[in-house]
Amino acid sequence: MDKVFNKRQTAEVADVFLSCSEDFLHNNHICHQQQKAFNDIICCRTSQMGGHISTCNHCGYKQQAYNSCHNRHCPKCQFLKQEQWVDKLKGRLIPVRYFHIVFSVPHLLSQLFYINQKLCYKLMFEASSIALQRAGRNPRFLGADTGAVAVLHTWGQTLSYHPHIHMLVPAGGLSEDGMEWTGSPKKFFVPVKALSAMFRGILIRLIKEQLDKNTIRLPGEFPDFTALQKRLYEKNWNVYSKKALTGVNSVLDYLGRYTHRVAISNNRITRIENGEVTFRYKNYRKKGIQQLLTISCTEFTRRFMMHILPKGFYKIRYYGILATANINTKRQQAIALIGKSILLPRFEGLNAYEVYRILRGKDPARCPKCNIGIMVRYALDEASG
Repeated sequence: MDKVFNKRQTAEVADVFLSCSEDFLHNNHICHQQQKAFNDIICCRTSQMGGHISTCNHCGYKQQAYNSCHNRHCPKCQFLKQEQWVDKLKGRLIPVRYFHIVFSVPHLLSQLFYINQKLCYKLMFEASSIALQRAGRNPRFLGADTGAVAVLHTWGQTLSYHPHIHMLVPAGGLSEDGMEWTGSPKKFFVPVKALSAMFRGILIRLIKEQLDKNTIRLPGEFPDFTALQKRLYEKNWNVYSKKALTGVNSVLDYLGRYTHRVAISNNRITRIENGEVTFRYKNYRKKGIQQLLTISCTEFTRRFMMHILPKGFYKIRYYGILATANINTKRQQAIALIGKSILLPRFEGLNAYEVYRILRGKDPARCPKCNIGIMVRYALDEASG
């Protein structure tokens, strides 16, 4: 069936999928979640998803639109979700400086992670949070109970498979007796080399425990865990600390760029032709300069599918004094000790229509032609009837 589109970009991820759909599906085995994301992204805002016609009650102007897929991996469907989540987070953050810490696993673990995604991602969250909180409580470093907002990403700039966790960590923590807020130095409160070694040791231990329980399986290249473990300990793992962010607003703006991001946005795709797609990426080996990469549409689709998360997996998590269990206890105590007021969410209780109106500064129901009437919405089958 031919599809009718509502498009905002000249080239989109959906166009890449469509251009190689038959070839990709014939030559690649994908799981149910990947198949669903593949279909949803292709059908998003097309006649396949159904839609509606809006008619102005003043001038009679008609406008047709199609429904969104709402898949969390779709590049078109994240804007409102991101804004609503960031707004909700306002009332959760402690009003202090924040550090941005990135925990990465070496390429040696990529295949193990990919064939055991749900459990390995969970272990990565667990290992990074344990390492952070253990380092924070260490009297040689901060000597206090800290916390974090953690977000999982699985991709690099060229859509390579690169599992890593972004953490926003408050610059300080609660003393052991909970009666004092201990601020950290301007630089991160624990040397990243020490944190890297802790993270490595904890994650390797957690993986071994699961292997002993036969809950995860090794890639074929490793007959047993001993050989893999030896090679993992020979490598220095990367934990990266970025410059501290000052002020909750700057933290929210910064975090908003990471939370609901998908593997690649439509605006990075520049051209699709002759079975190939060209897109922009940042080359961090050359100080983040923008470059172009051209690969086959089939290879692009294969890479994108690697970043479809398991069903029901939460890629955003909270730890320590920012954990849900501590919202009304440790977090409240920290805010009281700091003596600063928190920001109040402005979208709480509002529906998506009302949020959109605030963000865009205009009423989406106002007729774009006469700017007087209101666009009254009808389902397509209802309008045709």
